[in-house]
Amino acid sequence: MNTCDTIFDILVVGAGHAGIEAALAASRLGCTVAMLTHNLDTIGQMSCNPAIGGLAKGHIVREIDALGGAMGLNTDATAIQFRMLNASKGPSVRAPRAQCDKTAYRTRMKYVLETAPNVRLFQGDVVQLLTNTNQQVTGAITSLNYTIHAKSIVICSGTFMQGLLHVGLQNVVGGRMGCAPSSLSKNLAELGFQIERLKTGTSPRVNGRSINFEKCELQPGDDIPALFSYRSRQLLKRENEPYCTLNTWADDNFQAKQLPCWITYTSEITHQIIRDNLKYSPLYSGVIEGIGPRYCPSIEDKIVRFAEKTSHQVFLEPEGKHTEEFYLNGVSTSLPYSAQCEFIRTIPGLENAQLIRPGYAVEYDFCPPTQLHPTLETKIIENLYFAGQINGTSGYEEAAAQGLMAGANAALKVMGKQPLILHRNQAYIGVMIDDLVTKGTDEPYRMFTSRAEFRLLLRQDNADLRLSPIALEYGLITADEFKSTSDKLQAINDGIEKANHIKYEGVSLNTWFKRPGNDWTQLPNEIKEMFHVEHLDAIATDIQYEGHIERQKKQAEKILKMETRTIPSEIDYESVHALKKEAVIKLSKIRPTTIGQASRIPGITPADIALLLVYLQKRS
Repeated sequence: MNTCDTIFDILVVGAGHAGIEAALAASRLGCTVAMLTHNLDTIGQMSCNPAIGGLAKGHIVREIDALGGAMGLNTDATAIQFRMLNASKGPSVRAPRAQCDKTAYRTRMKYVLETAPNVRLFQGDVVQLLTNTNQQVTGAITSLNYTIHAKSIVICSGTFMQGLLHVGLQNVVGGRMGCAPSSLSKNLAELGFQIERLKTGTSPRVNGRSINFEKCELQPGDDIPALFSYRSRQLLKRENEPYCTLNTWADDNFQAKQLPCWITYTSEITHQIIRDNLKYSPLYSGVIEGIGPRYCPSIEDKIVRFAEKTSHQVFLEPEGKHTEEFYLNGVSTSLPYSAQCEFIRTIPGLENAQLIRPGYAVEYDFCPPTQLHPTLETKIIENLYFAGQINGTSGYEEAAAQGLMAGANAALKVMGKQPLILHRNQAYIGVMIDDLVTKGTDEPYRMFTSRAEFRLLLRQDNADLRLSPIALEYGLITADEFKSTSDKLQAINDGIEKANHIKYEGVSLNTWFKRPGNDWTQLPNEIKEMFHVEHLDAIATDIQYEGHIERQKKQAEKILKMETRTIPSEIDYESVHALKKEAVIKLSKIRPTTIGQASRIPGITPADIALLLVYLQKRS
């Protein structure tokens, strides 16, 4: 058996969006990192549509960036269209989204990893994890019988564990089309982990030269792009960026050349063809066992579940600046290839569409995330962390956020430091991880703004103000990187104070902002110029929603008291007097670390929490 001479601090298995952020977070904290992936040429691959952000997801990307992560910066560097969703709605539900150049995104991300300090890349597949007698992970054996020793391991396996691809009633093993699967879940089962199955899918791609865009609705990007990263306008310079970078925002006079997307619609004829072919669908013929994403259904699902609808939107999204390939967002499918060709050509603008790649479903193993601590460390094996779709989530953004948290916590534990745990009132990332480890999931988990109790506190425009101080405290960003956040906070506070003393239309600007229908864009230029114009939106929002924000802060403080009341890990719930059997079973399975987490376990009642508090008081 060949063995790597180095004992790494962290081994990251997988180089998708979770693995990238895990490796870079550990690297920023000063740990040595080995990164192992099936194929080094598919680092950061966008297996589905090449877009980052969207509702709630855009919030997460901004949070990743505030914690020093790479996703936002890489998106700004390689995006071909920027849009702010819900721009006309309230500030808590606005969200940035960008269409990326798929090839440029993965090429630049590979360069970022290759040049990151203390990161070493390996190509291969893990077949066995090594553990000692103390149930601690110590390394991994690859399919080439090569051993990598590490003090901690982060598994970011995506959809590759026992992956099975479906096109009609035909299937082939694979993590995604053209890529081999992983057998790692067999070893995880041997180690005692619960393994379940999930399903997701992707849409067909067509040749853009075969699309009649005159029959489609134009969807341009925003005139003033809303960037994801707070660092893009300082760091992205042509002189220090690789050739694959499309947008160098830090260069003088740079103007992004955005590409349009397009919208078209399915028809009754489309739906009838799909209904006629349902008998060949692996989902409806019983071939697929895994549960699919409820909030991102296949076109077959839409036709069956929403039978009353006569049409569905289809977004035609370019996959890059130097390709004619278009992604058909909205028609994820696993129907036979011939059926896909037939129904797609009934969609206006796609009558002569040439399919480049068929849509397909992928079924894969995952580990229910109630087997994890809030740090994303597993409860069964110490120093082993899971991140991304292995935890039952869907989406690049959700995976990247978990990867960052798992990589950071793995590194912090190796360094003997306190773990990084974000609470529900601090970040969407905190909401997501708490949902996963407390409630689990039986379908691919997707982040929504509705999952957060404190949406007005967790806006996409204040992610840096919320999380950069935490990132600085834990060493995920430097003092120099934090300075821009500090300057921004000072500018906003100064602006709010200044608004109290400026008169407009007979009242203070503070009062004027709170009147319905008033917006900072309506102010005359001589007043706008009294402020830092780039922060005027944040200043106006804080003034307009001052009362609501204060109420949410007070609610969050009350909940935080529950969060800080810890529960000993060795507690025997059978000994809690009068606690009902259902509560004993659920608490024993999840083993919550705080009263707050215990209160969010499905089926746990306020009465159960009251009994638990009495028990803890007597014990103390």
